[in-house]
Amino acid sequence: MGAQEKSQANSNSMQRVKVYRLNDDGKWDDQGTGHVTVDYLERSEDLGLYVIDEEDNETLLLHRITPDDIYRKQEDTIISWRDPEFSTELALSFQETSGCSFIWDQICNVQRNLQFSTLNSETFHSMNSELRELPAVELSTLPLILKTVSESGIADQMRLTELILNDLDFFQKLMDVFRICEDLENIDGLHMIFKIVRGIILFNSPQIFEKIFGDELIMDVIGSLEYDPEISRVQHHRGFLKEHVVFKEAIPIKDPHVLSKIHQTYRVGYLKDVVLARVLDEATVANLNSIIHANNAVVVSLLKDDNTFIQELFARLRSPTTSAESKKNLVYFLHEFCSLSKSMQMVQQLRLFRDLMNEGIFDIIADILQSQDKKLVLTGTDILILFLNQDPNLLRSYVVRQEGIPLLGLSVKGMITDFGEDMHCQFLEILRSLLDSYTLSGAQALLLIIHNSFFYAAVMFGH
Repeated sequence: MGAQEKSQANSNSMQRVKVYRLNDDGKWDDQGTGHVTVDYLERSEDLGLYVIDEEDNETLLLHRITPDDIYRKQEDTIISWRDPEFSTELALSFQETSGCSFIWDQICNVQRNLQFSTLNSETFHSMNSELRELPAVELSTLPLILKTVSESGIADQMRLTELILNDLDFFQKLMDVFRICEDLENIDGLHMIFKIVRGIILFNSPQIFEKIFGDELIMDVIGSLEYDPEISRVQHHRGFLKEHVVFKEAIPIKDPHVLSKIHQTYRVGYLKDVVLARVLDEATVANLNSIIHANNAVVVSLLKDDNTFIQELFARLRSPTTSAESKKNLVYFLHEFCSLSKSMQMVQQLRLFRDLMNEGIFDIIADILQSQDKKLVLTGTDILILFLNQDPNLLRSYVVRQEGIPLLGLSVKGMITDFGEDMHCQFLEILRSLLDSYTLSGAQALLLIIHNSFFYAAVMFGH
């Protein structure tokens, strides 16, 4: 098979579909299998979906794409809609997820062009030239606001974004209307506000994100996204978020700016991964990830510069009066803190890890590795590997000193203890990294220490 034939075969495979039609009994009838394309309808400037039967090349389905919000993408391989011409539900089930995404994107592009044309041909067309201000934000104007947001092309979105940013009270007023609709159990209003907020988020404006993700608005914004008209049951995102906070404050955090960034990061991540996971495009996800990344860097940087914070954390980890449960939370916090340092610049990361080493983090990890809690031991080895990935010499310089031998002995002990396969891999990785790229004399010295550590482990731990 030639390259062109292979390309054609792959293209056909990507867009191979089964056509289903909902019958009067509420069951889906299989109409046949074919290949779907988006193309111009005969003797028309309109675009439609064509499905050509793979066996006899007859037309299985011909559907004129409409600008109306009738299409649904389900489970990554199904596109369905209620066909206005035949008054029946139709569905395309794709063989490949990539084919489904390709056709879905084409449908969305056609719809955007149709909406843009419609806006320019109706009395409402004037967003580019005549829309000088946003409609007043009231319950009665929600349909107009929704139309303004949903029927906007790229240029219109830029103008709308500008108007929204210039109206300092737009989001506050919209959230006031949201609370009224919620108090009145006005489901139609709540559904419209959901679509308005979702549409504005999809404008993907960093300046708008800065406004709606602030402490004053973010919980109401997430609350408004609980009322998805495509989901039969109301979601309970706010209730979940109020019970779950990243960094469970094993050590009290006094800086309100740090607390604000921590809460915002968790909420933005939840919005991205849960609330709007089905609808966000790659560009919007990338911008939300940038917010999370920047926040993590700020949090770690501010906590790192607070000397009393790190000292108090380590003092509690060392204290014999700290309860087992508190110590466990402190260890998890320390691991999270070290992990988030990856958001910082490399020079700052290295400085942080050196500071933690000087504060005695390796002594603390040696204590962690003696725990009977396997999950806690695994967390300790994770922290060591973070250090090794950052700069192996930090740990190497520690274990070759007298005070470092217990930690090395515990690493060797981990290799001969029935911890399970994952843990053995961790200990092996630690020992391998310590030996890697060493000079011959250095390697020999380290091997001698390991040899001595076997005796240390045998004496101290009864092996």
